[in-house]
Amino acid sequence: MSVAGASIESTDAKRQRVLSHLAMLLFAALIAGSFTFGALTVPYIHAVPLNALRFVMAALLMGAFAFGVARQTFALPPAPWRFGINGFLTAVYFVTMFIALTMTQPVATSAVYTLVPLMTAVTAYFIVGQRSGFAVLVSLLLAGLGAIWVIFRGDIDALLRFDIGQGELIYFVGCVAYAIYTPLLRRFNRGESALVLSFWTMVATAVWIVVYGVPEILATDWLHLPALVWWVVLYLAIGPTAVCFFLIQFASARLPAAKVIAYGYLVPAFVIVFEGLAGHGWASLSVAAGAAITVLGLVVLALLKERH
Repeated sequence: MSVAGASIESTDAKRQRVLSHLAMLLFAALIAGSFTFGALTVPYIHAVPLNALRFVMAALLMGAFAFGVARQTFALPPAPWRFGINGFLTAVYFVTMFIALTMTQPVATSAVYTLVPLMTAVTAYFIVGQRSGFAVLVSLLLAGLGAIWVIFRGDIDALLRFDIGQGELIYFVGCVAYAIYTPLLRRFNRGESALVLSFWTMVATAVWIVVYGVPEILATDWLHLPALVWWVVLYLAIGPTAVCFFLIQFASARLPAAKVIAYGYLVPAFVIVFEGLAGHGWASLSVAAGAAITVLGLVVLALLKERH
């Protein structure tokens, strides 16, 4: 390859990595939005039927866009078991998260989630041979400490009172599944586009959740749900599901798994901003400092040279 050709290839690769980082910023913002909107549905529908409907709608929307608008070829992909595994891992994550929320407080489950990036760094090493390196691990730890400070509202006493209960342990299983899922996206990639990968993964996830939640789905009074629920489900299906699945598929093919999943640390910071803009009050300076530490850790992580 000529020097000019290599330079063009290098420039394109850098552009793709920048786009991947921007994609994950959007990912974190959309996920954060789901907390505010999702809480509005709690009095009207249980978590499992909500997520089953969410993933069915998301799969339909993604399929329409991928095979209609984007003109992708519709065909059963080779080795469909790949999507069965990834769909199962995703379903485990979402189901255990909502089960845990019925047994413990969101602050506790959020604290468990901060373990995911470090766990992903470990699983990525064994699954795809990605070595995060000392600097990356330090950055993950820094971002994680900042996230924990945000989650506990800068209250050391609240942090010290944290107990590991049954709900936290159940959600920990889901977080392990999610930490395995991210590097598998790269391991199982056989050249399909991010749109196609997202569609089949969402289909598989929807199937697993529907199978798991048949009794609750049948018991739900779908015809008498308020319009609010349908608007929230539409948001969840488009933003935190269809779009986010595409974003993480896109970024996972171009960035190390630990960098991709680390953007989850930004979710609490985005929630603080959204709550403030919504008129629910702004966070204290202490909490804002924790969010700043998280952002700093992610900036350092984003700038670090990647190891292959």
